[in-house]
Amino acid sequence: MKTIDDIEVTNQRVLLRADLNAPMKQDTSGVMQITDDGRLKASVTTINNLRDKKAKIIILAHLGRPKGERKPELSLKPIAKRLGELLNTPIQFIENLNDANTLKTVNALQPGEVAMVENIRFEKDETSKDNVERIRLAQILASLADVFVIDGFGVVHREQASVTDVARLLPKAAGRLVQAEQKAFAKVLNNPERPYVVVLGGSKVSDKLGVINNLINKVDKLLIGGGMAFTFLKAQGFEVGDSLLEVDRIDEVKQLMITAKEKNVEIVLPVDVVICAQLDGSALVYIVDAQQIPVGQKGLDIGPKTGEIFANKIKDAKTVVWNGPMGVFEVNAFAAGTKTIAQALADSNAYSVVGGGDSAAAIRLLGLDESKFDHISTGGGASLELLEGKVLPGLAVLEEE
Repeated sequence: MKTIDDIEVTNQRVLLRADLNAPMKQDTSGVMQITDDGRLKASVTTINNLRDKKAKIIILAHLGRPKGERKPELSLKPIAKRLGELLNTPIQFIENLNDANTLKTVNALQPGEVAMVENIRFEKDETSKDNVERIRLAQILASLADVFVIDGFGVVHREQASVTDVARLLPKAAGRLVQAEQKAFAKVLNNPERPYVVVLGGSKVSDKLGVINNLINKVDKLLIGGGMAFTFLKAQGFEVGDSLLEVDRIDEVKQLMITAKEKNVEIVLPVDVVICAQLDGSALVYIVDAQQIPVGQKGLDIGPKTGEIFANKIKDAKTVVWNGPMGVFEVNAFAAGTKTIAQALADSNAYSVVGGGDSAAAIRLLGLDESKFDHISTGGGASLELLEGKVLPGLAVLEEE
């Protein structure tokens, strides 16, 4: 796979596919504000590297799922403003790809200057299932540049015009972020130091079954928390009250536990849980044994005993991968379990990889020092698919001649 060190970018127009899909919310004035700029900060290294190499940079990115419609609340303008602040340089904003002045704007860029195209998903062909439609958009994009660089790890698991199709039309390379992501996941998938512990959380066990099926051949211990744990507890014959439960996955989970035992992989489940009748914590919140969740109550976080058990398993590990929160961490009453896991990883001497999405958001929300983790992924879906052992099209295309 070529990187930006392997291609000539000096005085070249570089089309950079970034992942700047930051969470946004309206302020009291109705203006959209970024609530977490972690992905923007993660993109700075590659952009500055290209600027140092005197490239002329045109950034492609998306926000949300506008499905080909121009939705003002999903404009990249606030993203361009904040990214310009992080880069300490103004970013020229291109409102419309099909405007007659777009090519003029791009061609007028000087070495080291940066432009950004409006939300690429405003173009309906971007996410089309029809190759012809995607290629049509990719040709327009390719006409703006001499080189293509993919640095949006959060989209490399997608077949999209700005990810895979344009890569086939221009000289191509991986940016620094994609390099770092691939290196980190290669280490934990192909050459982990042992003991190797994987911590999985999140709401649905169905989202993680592929990961478990792949990792069960590689890991020493699987620590299961979050909403997905209740399907495991139910599979052991315990009642889970009104907790999240995927009944149609119980048999599959039972088989997983049998397979784990055969392979000498320890599956560690919660021994206590924080419960409440309301997701927002507005009713009575208390702790019970994981085997004794009353009807009408929801398990919304792992309990303190479980947190301590999980933290000790992490302490003894040499490699740890964490994907998915332990509870509804956005609500303070149910944040302790996730914070315990995050702190255990931060304090650990193990090589630690945090698998993007909510896990990465939790680290920032809880105010933890990101430098304490060896790698925090920027791509939730992409990291999951890598952990499942899948080939990601946005990476595979970089290997094509």
